[in-house]
Amino acid sequence: MQAATALTKDVSDDLIRHSVCSDDINVLTRIYEQNVNIAIWQRQLSAAVIADVENLLETTSSLNKSAFIHAKTINEDIRDALTLHNAGDAFIDYTAELVDIFCTLFELDEVGFRLRILDAPMCPRFHVDHVPCRLVTTFAGKGTQWLEHDKVNRDKLGHGSKGLEDGVSGLYAQRTDIKSMNTGDVALLKGETWMGNDLAGVVHRSPAYEAKQNRLLLTLDFLN
Repeated sequence: MQAATALTKDVSDDLIRHSVCSDDINVLTRIYEQNVNIAIWQRQLSAAVIADVENLLETTSSLNKSAFIHAKTINEDIRDALTLHNAGDAFIDYTAELVDIFCTLFELDEVGFRLRILDAPMCPRFHVDHVPCRLVTTFAGKGTQWLEHDKVNRDKLGHGSKGLEDGVSGLYAQRTDIKSMNTGDVALLKGETWMGNDLAGVVHRSPAYEAKQNRLLLTLDFLN
């Protein structure tokens, strides 16, 4: 996969947005297309990564680790960040690969890294992120949910819901409008501060929690 062109290229005011999904890694480069606000690489976790994830969840009761990862020392930085946790080599190598992809795609020298074990929805309400773009992947548990741009009444986001639950506020018309990522999917979510994407950041939320089904969630972010 090759790095795409500059993030701050000029775009029009056209607010048509949609998702793209593929098992080809190059689908991630399509996040640079004006009309794409979520790009999903549908990837299966290897048996070795799954084994490491299961071991991590069995031996670690709490994990909420944030770190700065440098593009030139990715693997070392991740190992340092997780030194107190039982993270296996396959998991660390796979996570390092994702950081390298993110750095290469956006030509970044450093990224914000956050790895969490969640036993409750972190963001249970549909919302948008005020970031340029965020990488999200779930190693265990249900994946992130989102709504296509043309299925959202954005006036019902946040305070516009008037305190009503998403399902009754009028934010979306029917439950089948909600789409879900699979475990292992690698997604780029375009936010509100991507150049020309005001009022078009992808609307998403955490999935509902199921008893005894903790999530292991990784997010990567720009640092400015």
